[in-house]
Amino acid sequence: MQALIFDFDGVIADSEAIANTVLSETVSDLGHPTTLDQALSRYSGKRWTDVMAEIEAAIRKPLPADFSDELKRATLERFRTDLKEVSGATAFIRKFAHIQRCIASSSAIERLELCLSVLGLEAEFADRVFSADMVARGKPHPDIFLLAAERLGARPAECLVIEDSAGGIRGAVAAGMTAIGLCAASHIRDGHDLKLRDAGAVHLARSWREVERFAEQFFNG
Repeated sequence: MQALIFDFDGVIADSEAIANTVLSETVSDLGHPTTLDQALSRYSGKRWTDVMAEIEAAIRKPLPADFSDELKRATLERFRTDLKEVSGATAFIRKFAHIQRCIASSSAIERLELCLSVLGLEAEFADRVFSADMVARGKPHPDIFLLAAERLGARPAECLVIEDSAGGIRGAVAAGMTAIGLCAASHIRDGHDLKLRDAGAVHLARSWREVERFAEQFFNG
């Protein structure tokens, strides 16, 4: 059985720029002026414990005990008002509704559920939303992709993964799946496509229309 596996942030939801804007504002409020571009280059793709360590080194003092909770609250609040889809995502999801599909994301379930609600996509995925919280190892390990394939009843070789991060691409490739690197969200900067290609993406797309053309070949070839 063939299957589509979607990353979420930066693939379906144009959320990465929003989250990093809130992060940059929060770090700036702690006394270390930080722009969105600086937050993206310094913190994106890193483990949260490493991000906090870097911020503490920058501000030269321990972070407040409630830093993570307050950042999460502020980020979710901003999603409620500002979140939009990556242009073309919903149309693609509905066009390929005949293919088994799921979300496999590093984000927490609470964040995924909120964002899906804001975008009006809860019914499109229902109980097929998988978070890294559900597996022992997150991306770039293959665990979440293998879990997704198992739950969908698909062999890894029959799964097409759409990702926007090098770690996600590596995880999909390690799981034996075909990965597309999508560079369509507002957080994408010059050179990002090369990182995805080097990670193992078999195709790079700058829009969901380009993903559509490759997906039609994958599922009908």
